[in-house]
Order: sequence, then structure tokens, then C-alpha cells
Amino acid sequence: MTTPTLYDWIGGLEPLRRLTAEFYRRVPHDPLLGPVFAGMNADHPEHVALFLAEVLGGPALYSERHGGHPEMVRHHLGKHLSEAMRRRWINLLLDTYTDLALPADPEFASALVGYLEWGSRLAVINSAPGASVSEHAPMPKWNWGATGGPYVPGGG
Repeated sequence: MTTPTLYDWIGGLEPLRRLTAEFYRRVPHDPLLGPVFAGMNADHPEHVALFLAEVLGGPALYSERHGGHPEMVRHHLGKHLSEAMRRRWINLLLDTYTDLALPADPEFASALVGYLEWGSRLAVINSAPGASVSEHAPMPKWNWGATGGPYVPGGG
């Protein structure tokens, strides 16, 4: 028996599209996050869905269409994200996830929250003054945690 990817476990791209569409529908109403995303492109929810899909073991559509991890980092440069914004982003995303009744099993939730914590902390780091893009940074690949961990900067 083969262990499914996190992408397969959540049900593929459509649940991620629903999650990001609903999440970004809520963002403008949040007093802390609304200003951060005020100029958001209408395609942003789709781009984030494709990024999450790829990170969770799905097809490399974000990399093929939008430039991979270096491009995601570029979107955070100069944003000056705070720890409070990071926590609010995670909380709002997880509230949206729960409201959509996506998989609630502890193993999947643990893996997802692990990535969200890691990725959002990286976003804060990449939004700080002086941050730069490593053009060869690989796309993070997240799993169930049983194979030794996620993306390692410079290590693949």
C-alpha cells in the first residue's frame, strides 16, 4: 500500500482552490490583514492554491506557470510583515479551513499546520529589509513528517 501525498489526502486542487478563494474573500474584512492585501491581483487566490498544491505533493503547476519558490519569495520582499500579521494569517486560514469542513484528522492537520508555520515564518523573514531571493531555491516539499523533514535551504 502506498502512502498518499498530502495533496491527494486533501482531495487535490479543487479543495485548495475553495480554501484560498474563501480565505481571500475574508481577508479584506480583517483590520490587520486587509491593508496588506489591498492591491491584491484577482488571480492571487488561484496562484496560492497552485503553490500549496505543489508544496503538498501535487503537480508542479505553480513552478511551471509562475516561477517556483524564488517567485513566491519575490512577492514578499519589502512587505514588512509582522509576527502579529503572520499569526492572524494562519488563524484566518485555519478558521476558513475548518468552516469548509476540509479533512480534520490529526495527522493531516499536523502536517498542514507544520507547513503553514514554517512557510509563514519564512514569509516574515523574506519581507524584512535586506532580504533577497535565491534564484535556485527549490520548491518546498511537505509530507507526513515520517521521512526526515521538509525543504532545507540550499539542500534540496
